[in-house]
Amino acid sequence: MIELPIKDPCDLCVAAREEPWKIIEESEHTLTVINPWQFEVGQCCVITRRHVATLLDLSDQECNAILLSAKRVAEALVRTYQPLGILTFQNNGVYSGQETPHFHFHVVPRQKGSDWGIGPPQLATFDGAGREKGVSHEPSGDAQRRERVRVSAEQLAEAVALIRSNLPA
Repeated sequence: MIELPIKDPCDLCVAAREEPWKIIEESEHTLTVINPWQFEVGQCCVITRRHVATLLDLSDQECNAILLSAKRVAEALVRTYQPLGILTFQNNGVYSGQETPHFHFHVVPRQKGSDWGIGPPQLATFDGAGREKGVSHEPSGDAQRRERVRVSAEQLAEAVALIRSNLPA
């Protein structure tokens, strides 16, 4: 049984309902939103409109919509930020690093020398991914790193507008 994080109310449901300015694009099954923690400039998530926790809970229609939305925002991120790569990932359960009990698929423009920190552990040894090769992730600084990469509502709104302007037609 996959152990889920507990957050009540769900922060993604609240953000979608109470902070619509964070929404980059909407579809029938998804919302593409800006991440309030910009470990990489332009970091986004595709979330489901329906409150479901994991990949295993998605309908086939939601699966299709998520990848189509992720592809669209990845194309916009490439136009907007000219990244060296695009990282996509999704966590299922607390033992995989899931922090919110609502499905979200990360779409992250990657640049050299990032302050990534919290993320897939393979980045710790990937040459040029932002950490020194051979240095594993040490979580004690995660709270300070999160605070450092949290940006203002104004900065997020500007990023949303810029990314929206670069979505494929």
